[in-house]
Amino acid sequence: MVATGMIKPLHTMVDFYTHIKGIEYLICVAFFVVFPAFYTYVNKEQKKVQVTKK
Repeated sequence: MVATGMIKPLHTMVDFYTHIKGIEYLICVAFFVVFPAFYTYVNKEQKKVQVTKK
């Protein structure tokens, strides 16, 4: 993938750190988007079902 230009070769520690930091920020943004939706799904009120005897 380096040959196609999709991934750039990392020559220095600063290049590597910058690349990892960018991925970390993407993971954080994904977490902040997904967590509230997951939290509301887990804490959703259950519908009460009324049971009658025959």
